[in-house]
Amino acid sequence: MKVLVADDHELFRDGLRHVLRQLDLTVTVLSASDFVEAIAAAEREVDIDVVLLDLLMPGGPWEAGLERLRQVLPERTRIVVVSAADDRRHVSQAMALGAAGFIPKTASSRVMLSAIHLVLSGGTYLPAAMLSGEAQDDSGQVMPGGHLLTPRQQEVLTLLRSGKSNKEMARDLNLAEGTVKLHVTAILKALNVTNRTRAVVAAAELGLAGQSA
Repeated sequence: MKVLVADDHELFRDGLRHVLRQLDLTVTVLSASDFVEAIAAAEREVDIDVVLLDLLMPGGPWEAGLERLRQVLPERTRIVVVSAADDRRHVSQAMALGAAGFIPKTASSRVMLSAIHLVLSGGTYLPAAMLSGEAQDDSGQVMPGGHLLTPRQQEVLTLLRSGKSNKEMARDLNLAEGTVKLHVTAILKALNVTNRTRAVVAAAELGLAGQSA
């Protein structure tokens, strides 16, 4: 796996490199300290899997930098904003320009790894406060948000938290037991865990506990 970390603070780049080693020991981490270097790396390296991008970097307006990166990178490459700036309007705009998620720099390493794993699996990550139609910007306009789980998977997760078996969940949701098993498997994969207990813990850490459709 190849990751481009674009941030103008060397200490943060080094710390993120260490976190990424926990995701994949074979990961190749490229570094950029501004948008010019990030775009150059994207043009030079054709097999980048994910870009972890700080918005507040030198090299021009972040909107133009992000848009250019999205144009240069292959469609399969995921761009995730990792920033201390969490203005909802900026996050909304970044998503509209092609970002696949937003991770606050204040997030724990576990949350960050789970979010990156989700994005690499094709999902979209936003902090809990920005998920769903409940998130609004300062003008009251509803922001477009991504979901870690589908509405049905959120229902299954809620029942998992109650300790219900697949058979009980199937009865409550009026689904076949085999369908419930598929949803549980999808939840475990999305949260990057191996069992139900860890799924409940990971969901709580990601702010998904109690979320319903």
